[in-house]
Amino acid sequence: MPISDTRKALLQIHFCVLLWGVTAILGKLITLPALPLVWWRMLLVVAMLALLPRVWRGLRQLSPALFAGYCGVGALVALHWLTFYGAVKLANASVAATCIALAPVFTAVIEPWVAKRPFQLRELAFGIAVLPGVALVVGGVPHGMRLGVLIGALSALLVAVFGSLNKRLVSHADPLTVTALELGAGTVTLTLLAPALPFLLPALASPLWVVPSLHDGLLLLGLAGVCTLLPFALALVALRHLSAYTVQLVTNLEPVYAIVLAMILLSEQRELTPLFYAGVAIIIGAVFLHPLMNRRTPVEHAEILATAEARNIVD
Repeated sequence: MPISDTRKALLQIHFCVLLWGVTAILGKLITLPALPLVWWRMLLVVAMLALLPRVWRGLRQLSPALFAGYCGVGALVALHWLTFYGAVKLANASVAATCIALAPVFTAVIEPWVAKRPFQLRELAFGIAVLPGVALVVGGVPHGMRLGVLIGALSALLVAVFGSLNKRLVSHADPLTVTALELGAGTVTLTLLAPALPFLLPALASPLWVVPSLHDGLLLLGLAGVCTLLPFALALVALRHLSAYTVQLVTNLEPVYAIVLAMILLSEQRELTPLFYAGVAIIIGAVFLHPLMNRRTPVEHAEILATAEARNIVD
């Protein structure tokens, strides 16, 4: 019996979200510090995209304003990845993934300001609903990992900021061109930021230029190719056949996949208490309920799809 286009697309988007969840696991397995890890990941993705003539054609068609806008978003993407993998290194993959689940909370506050629309009381209620979960997560991690929780929360805030900005910009250029430009700008940002990082964020400071070992090099290639470009291509195809609501719900599974994989592959449940997982359940439950609280207009549905397309470069 042939599989329908919708079912095939649903399987594809689930596979993409699973691969995004794997990024936290790879971040833990790669022995490089967060700074060179992110720098190499971005550089490798840009190098792969630079081989595509379509990317260069898209760059030539960009206006100076759009070029600058994408570069600014790329700088925020670099900071997000730096803090995300910093959370992985300072705590573990489960903690980092849980912190990313806070991104919709920050988005509920930031997006109205970026989109210049009225703030909605129900979005404030959504933010308040996750606070008990955050308290349980903090109380459920060892004291030595709490800096990782703080850095992870900063990473989620950065997701909200550049996700809201990307929503306004992503539809104005070819997605592969946008990805190459943003990650190229992110690579430059980290290169310039590295000397000042010991003063700005000492917990994440490290040498930038570190040649990866064979083990780390292979994992970085997997991170760049299998967990970045492959889901990017698959998601572009899948989004043509799925509703915005379905895309949002499936994308919300990313921290679930990451935490389950961390338990299976890294045995991280031994490092964390039941309080942590109770907090995770509250946060993820609130994230899944959020779409039910909001009835979207067709324009807002299109924006969700654009945001989902843009997320391919951040996970």
